[in-house]
Amino acid sequence: MSDADTATVYARAGFGASVRRGVRPAVVVVDFSRGFTEARFATGSDLTAEVLATARLLDVARAAGLPVIFTTIAFSSGDSELAWLAKAPGLAVLEAGSELVEIDPRLDRRPEEPLIVKRGASAFFATDLAGMLRSRGVDTVVLCGATTSGCVRASAVDSVQHDFPTLVVRECVGDRARPPHDANLFDIQAKYGDVIGLADALAYLARVAAQTGAAS
Repeated sequence: MSDADTATVYARAGFGASVRRGVRPAVVVVDFSRGFTEARFATGSDLTAEVLATARLLDVARAAGLPVIFTTIAFSSGDSELAWLAKAPGLAVLEAGSELVEIDPRLDRRPEEPLIVKRGASAFFATDLAGMLRSRGVDTVVLCGATTSGCVRASAVDSVQHDFPTLVVRECVGDRARPPHDANLFDIQAKYGDVIGLADALAYLARVAAQTGAAS
């Protein structure tokens, strides 16, 4: 099927509408830990461009006083029987307390920014992320992180299922290979959230800041 045919099929099915953007977004940074952002680790790849783009986004979010939340995957010795680790045993190196589970230092995580430690793909699965967002009055989720085909996609699906309009910033998400990255961005755009450019995301956060007076 050609790209044109694919677009026609999805349009006829009614997919791909734009999500509403609220006035209280939060930036959720999914698993930009060193085990994913540094190519020297078997689980990782060089995500320098994506990390630096996310740092730019975080600068604007912080200046606007918007919530910023991080997640990381960390397993303990008691997790060896998890079904996910049976399928993807390479992830077992993401051990709690190791350097691999540390948030990439280029993102300069602040003490007041929560860090959710998870054992599943989605940032929402078996965590208190949804409650954390609602308690902060969040009405829109802006997703960054790794990997696009894994934890970002799972988080986008669960975000919209928790009724949060969801934006995935194209330059701020990365994967180990291009085909799964592109395929999952296509799927997210069609069914779960808006895949937007960094310039659009920066302008959106700046507009929110101006409306709330945070930029003055």
